[in-house]
Amino acid sequence: MDDNKLEYYKNKLIKERKNVKDLILQMKKNEVINSKAEIASELSLYDNHPSDVATEINDMEKGMAFKQNEVHILKKIDNALLRIQEHKYGICKQCGKPINEERLEFIPYAENCVECQERLSSIKPRDINDRPVEEEVLKYPFGVGYKGNSNNIEFDLEDSYDAVDSYNRLEDEAGYYYDDTEYVDKMDSISNEQYKNQLPD
Repeated sequence: MDDNKLEYYKNKLIKERKNVKDLILQMKKNEVINSKAEIASELSLYDNHPSDVATEINDMEKGMAFKQNEVHILKKIDNALLRIQEHKYGICKQCGKPINEERLEFIPYAENCVECQERLSSIKPRDINDRPVEEEVLKYPFGVGYKGNSNNIEFDLEDSYDAVDSYNRLEDEAGYYYDDTEYVDKMDSISNEQYKNQLPD
């Protein structure tokens, strides 16, 4: 690429860098990013409804994502300006071939040619079922989910709940079990009227 073209793209990148910085400043001014004013004004979040807190946190997370995107573009622009200084601008990082000028006109900080970028974009992320290899050697209790170990039909997590729940049942005179979930203690079953009647006059 000749010097005139490099100067043209350098100016284009500098202008793009200024636009991104202006956008970040505008987002700060509009409190889209770095805004914790609403949460910071509260002494405690105890009395807030969970959905209100979730909305505030969601807005903060969106702001962080917007900012991170713009910071990522700034880094790419700075790298492109550095490549201009090193006379490597417009060369694909993957295959070493020149990047099409139409692509550089549209994305002046492009690092790869269209073919290599399509190949990189087509690489699938890890499958959600592709579990870490460490799980193959993890033994009880770490490999147990809420259903317990499916191969183990002895004492699983459901059995442990049933064992604890059995303490909530009482046996009556006839030998039947019933749930005693209404009162924690027999004293709790005494009504106000019964209490008042046993007081001395």
